[in-house]
Amino acid sequence: MATELRPLVSELQNAVNRKQFDAVNDLLSRAKRSLLLQNALIPTPSTAPEVVVVAREVLELGALAAIRQTDAPSFTRYYQQLQPFYDLEKDSARAQTIDSKTSQRSKITGLYLLLLLSMGDSTSFHTVLEGLVEEASLNGTSVEDDPFIKYPVDLERNLMEGSYDKVWRETNSERVPSEDFALFSNVLVGTIRSEIADCSEKAYPSLPISNAKNLLFLESEGAVIEFAHQRGWLLQDGRIFFPVEPEAAARSEKDILVASGTIIENAIGYARELETIV
Repeated sequence: MATELRPLVSELQNAVNRKQFDAVNDLLSRAKRSLLLQNALIPTPSTAPEVVVVAREVLELGALAAIRQTDAPSFTRYYQQLQPFYDLEKDSARAQTIDSKTSQRSKITGLYLLLLLSMGDSTSFHTVLEGLVEEASLNGTSVEDDPFIKYPVDLERNLMEGSYDKVWRETNSERVPSEDFALFSNVLVGTIRSEIADCSEKAYPSLPISNAKNLLFLESEGAVIEFAHQRGWLLQDGRIFFPVEPEAAARSEKDILVASGTIIENAIGYARELETIV
């Protein structure tokens, strides 16, 4: 059965690489139907090793196709379907009989971590990461030895530290492990932008539009104006005026300046431009 599926898997691989998603979805349906008829979509101790490898490859290609179509729910389902196959790779007794050279476990797991990060699901992120850390420790290695895992781990660390400028640079640098990871750039930057906007509302009474462009990682002042309208901010005389909350109104000017300095230093690293921004 594995031999019969090989041409279909090769065709599927080519379609995924060429981003021919109509063909991809049709080929995935055919491949999964064939695997289902052979009870191979969920591996068992009796499943032949060569069938396990083919089934894993089909599901991994499905996961990558879902990412490239920005279909997060489908990618998550593929990730979950792949876990029994990846568990076999961790089973020393069974791993010897299964060819893991073609496994994309590392890449798929790294993408899943990045998806959780972009969704703000810190609990699930750390649950998955803790399992990886424990496994790496048992093998005498570190999760950061793997570039596909290190990338989301570094991004999460920078986000927790408020080092948004570092996240911005990482998502726009050559350190992105692969093109599939780069697809998350817009989502992550959107998350960062919302976080900075929330902080800015609490820290500043107003900001010049020109400075908000850099602060929010936007490409033009027109994009700032559009973003401001989405947030319900008031625009007047070239400045953005943030909604005044009772708690914020009661703070002194000194408190506002201190808070502003902290946010800019920790989140953006624009300490030298603080006077211009304020």
